[in-house]
Amino acid sequence: MAILIFFLVHWFGSLFSQTFFNHRYSSHKMFTMNKLWERFFYLVTYISQGSSYLVPRAYAILHRMHHAYSDTEQDPHSPNFFKDVFTMMMHTKEVYMKVKNNTLDVSSKFLGNYPAWNFMDKIADSWISRILWSAGYVTFYYFFATAWWVYLLLPIHFLMGPIHGAIVNWCGHKYGYQNFDNQDKSKNTLVFDFLMLGELFQNNHHKHPNSPNFAAKWWELDPIYPIMKVMHWVGIIQIRKA
Repeated sequence: MAILIFFLVHWFGSLFSQTFFNHRYSSHKMFTMNKLWERFFYLVTYISQGSSYLVPRAYAILHRMHHAYSDTEQDPHSPNFFKDVFTMMMHTKEVYMKVKNNTLDVSSKFLGNYPAWNFMDKIADSWISRILWSAGYVTFYYFFATAWWVYLLLPIHFLMGPIHGAIVNWCGHKYGYQNFDNQDKSKNTLVFDFLMLGELFQNNHHKHPNSPNFAAKWWELDPIYPIMKVMHWVGIIQIRKA
């Protein structure tokens, strides 16, 4: 039971940071927050992503490229140009590393004032940090695992962030239904997208990329949007008008 709880906390914690901070805030600027709260959620992102930490600025640029070139050969992670999800993940990693290290010739339209905390990025993006987080996961399993097969979950912990991205980009552009004709292959994979916290409403999101609510139909539910509304109401964030 302890392993299951730990896995679910890590899964949804990392996913929340990716959709709330990296995606909706860093990439699309759907809301604003003061510097104190920005640093707080920066730290939360590091803790929740752990060994699979993604630099928010690099994530944001990569994601904006995905929108601009959706399902074309310039899209950094369209599943329609790869034979399997693993090949797509490796290509995405290659482009991400070039963006992070400023070795990719990126159009000026993708550059902007993204959230940055160089001190935190230097620590969180280091191999020492990744190894220590991974060792922490293994230690937890050593003390609380009650069956050998649960250790098979460890690779997911190690690569949590990229795995979330792979699920969203592979499934969200291959399987499901479309509410809108976006001139691409984006789809809504789940009717109630609770497993991916709204991220698999890709067709809706590509139609309205700056909308803080990824749901579009009355029967769809984006679980992060109500949380954002509460944060807006108490003054933690200020949601922009789409």
